[in-house]
Amino acid sequence: MEKTGKEVLLFYCVECEGLARKIASVSDSIRLQSINWRNFADGFPNLFINNAKDIRGQHVAFLASFSSPAVIFEQLSVIYALPRLFVASFILVLPFFPTGSFERMEDEGDVATAFTMARLLSDIPISRGGPTSLVTYDIHALQERFYFGDHVLPYFETGIPLLKQRLSLLPDIHNVTIAFPDDGAWKRFYKMFQDFPMIVCAKVREGDKRIVRIKEGNPKGCHVVIVDDLVQSGGTLIECQKVLGDHGAAKVSAYVTHAVFPKRSWEKFTHVNGDPPENPFAFFWVTDSCPVTVQAILDKKPFEVLSLAGSISEALQI
Repeated sequence: MEKTGKEVLLFYCVECEGLARKIASVSDSIRLQSINWRNFADGFPNLFINNAKDIRGQHVAFLASFSSPAVIFEQLSVIYALPRLFVASFILVLPFFPTGSFERMEDEGDVATAFTMARLLSDIPISRGGPTSLVTYDIHALQERFYFGDHVLPYFETGIPLLKQRLSLLPDIHNVTIAFPDDGAWKRFYKMFQDFPMIVCAKVREGDKRIVRIKEGNPKGCHVVIVDDLVQSGGTLIECQKVLGDHGAAKVSAYVTHAVFPKRSWEKFTHVNGDPPENPFAFFWVTDSCPVTVQAILDKKPFEVLSLAGSISEALQI
C-alpha cells in the first residue's frame, strides 16, 4: 500500500463489504467505518452510524449498492445523514446506477424512474465542503448524466481500463478484435479501443423476429471480445456469439461492467458438471459493481471478476 493523498473515512452498505475491504487494502489513505444495519419489528430500518462525532471535519465517503428497491431506502437514509455530521466533504460511490436500463420514453404516461433517482441523489444535503461528489461507472443511458441537479457533482468513470489491462496479458493479444453488440455500445466505447480492429453488430427485423447481424468488420480467425456496459438476460450476447462464430471467429469472449443477471440468468453461461454450454465463451469478464451477482459467480467458468477497487480508491481522492 502507499499513501495516495487525503485520508478518507469509507462507510459501506452490507452488500459492499467485500469491495470496501478491497478498496481499503490498496491504499492506506482509506479507513473503513461501520454502520449498524438493523430493522424495527415493523421492518423499517433501525440505523446507527458508529463514532459519528469522530467523523467531524473528516473527508467521508459511502459505498452504495442499489441492487433492488428494497435496499435503496435504508441506504438513502444514511447517505442523507452523513453530510450533516459536519464532515469536511462527502463522496457517494454508486458503481452501478441501476434505473433506466429498460426505460423507453415513447408514450405519454411513461415514467422516467432514472430521472427520479437522479433527483433523489441531487437532493443529498450539502456538506461543509460543498456539494456531494457522485462516482458512478458506465452509466447505461448517456443522457442520464444530464438528469442531475446542481447540488451533486457527477463523476463518470469507466471499467474499460481494467479490461484493456486484462487483454494485455492474453497470449493472443495481437489477434484480439473488439465487437459491439449494437450502435449504442459502439458510440459509448469505440474511442477507447482505437488500437484494436472493431466489429459492429446490429439487430435487424426479419418478419416477426429481430436477428443479430454483423454490420461492420470481419471476425474470421480472431479472438473476438464483445464489449457492453451491462448484461441482463444475456440473450443478445449469446446471439452475437453465434453470428461471430458462424463468420469464422476462432473464439469469442465478453466483457460487461455491470453483471446484473436477474433471476440467475448467468447460469446459461456456466459449465454444468464440468461440461461447457453449447458455443461457450472463452472468457466472460465482469467487474464487482453488482456484488450480489459477483458472489454467485465466483470461481464459475467462464466468469472472471475484474475489481473496481483500485479505480475507486483513486476516485476517492478527487
